[in-house]
Amino acid sequence: MAVRSAPDTEPEETARRGHEIYERGIKPALAEDQHGRYVAIDIDSGCWTIADTFLGATDDLYERHPDSCDVWMLRVGYRAAFNLGGRPLRSSE
Repeated sequence: MAVRSAPDTEPEETARRGHEIYERGIKPALAEDQHGRYVAIDIDSGCWTIADTFLGATDDLYERHPDSCDVWMLRVGYRAAFNLGGRPLRSSE
């Protein structure tokens, strides 16, 4: 889920790059107990933060990198950061 995008970056490009950074460099480094936590990724620098809440992750990232514009959010172990109704689907479903 894109949080903030630069005016010249298409949302699809932000999503593609954010997913690539997560799969290549972040996911392998996460411990099993990180399931359900939120990750905020600055796709320009590759810097990221993880927290128990969506706002916690974004606040931490913007505190460390206030000039971040292209930010991708995800929830560890889920296909989407949020679900609207129904039951949340894990990545394996």
